[in-house]
Amino acid sequence: MHANILRCGVRNTALTHFDGRVFGGWLPETFDSILLDAPCSGEGAIRKDADAMANWTLESVNEIGETQKELILSAFHALKPGGTMVYSTCTLNPIENQNVCYFLKDTFGDAVEFDSLNSLFHGADASCTDEGFLHVFPQIFDSEGFFVARLCKTKSVGSKMVKKRMGKFPFQKAAPKDSEAIADALNKTLALLLPSDTSIWIRDKEVWLFPNNAETLIGELRFERIGLKLAETHKKGFRWQHEAIIALSDATQSSAYELNKDEAVEWYKGRDIRPEGTTGTGEVIVCYRRHPIGIGKWVGSRIKNNFPRDLVKDSNLFSD
Repeated sequence: MHANILRCGVRNTALTHFDGRVFGGWLPETFDSILLDAPCSGEGAIRKDADAMANWTLESVNEIGETQKELILSAFHALKPGGTMVYSTCTLNPIENQNVCYFLKDTFGDAVEFDSLNSLFHGADASCTDEGFLHVFPQIFDSEGFFVARLCKTKSVGSKMVKKRMGKFPFQKAAPKDSEAIADALNKTLALLLPSDTSIWIRDKEVWLFPNNAETLIGELRFERIGLKLAETHKKGFRWQHEAIIALSDATQSSAYELNKDEAVEWYKGRDIRPEGTTGTGEVIVCYRRHPIGIGKWVGSRIKNNFPRDLVKDSNLFSD
């Protein structure tokens, strides 16, 4: 997930890695929306994987169903009153699907409402149950099988926060003058502006951009990552990061340079670009088809390649 977030230029995320059963007690009534894509027996995948049910037993299905009930309880406690939860699996049996939703309804009564999905897309009513759950069997749409339910929390159910011990958070929010200096440097160097819904945080020599909405969660949960890494400091200023360029640039900045196809192939192979008859100075946002693909630096008549080594592809990514 982290790799895909960086690749796609997503900046307003916070990643954590915990058993989903802890969220209800750690962050009660915190989230407007929750997607619970529950672990399941995978019956719906049989069309693409003949071995998908090699270890299937009714006993294992019942065990998974109990885990799913614990997960949906936790998710419902973590959901704000008025919030929406989507519960989904890629399996077909009611033990892991309808029965889990019924269990939640039996537990919390009219605090749980089922929202119908029969108009989610054209023809969705062909796979909807009376409650409005989307229960897709492979023969309906010539697809894999899966189940989706949309649930609304109509009122508080008295969710309580458990006691927890948190380690020291390794970031400090930048002072206003430091944030201003960083933003000015970014604008002067690359003609980029920082989004108004973000703030700058510092860890040692690293400069990070956090989404403001994540600040209320700091100290309440341990995170693997928040936001994106904007820069590293050095004695001459800042070394802007690839992921920040992908997230913040729209390829219209004055610092942007458009590559042709052959140059883009060279760029993704980690090689410097030597534009014919063109020179420049300073750092440059490298673009292809009016989309940012990285950051380089003019060195005379070539653009030095700063593409992250772990993203380099030796093969040609483009078809003729």
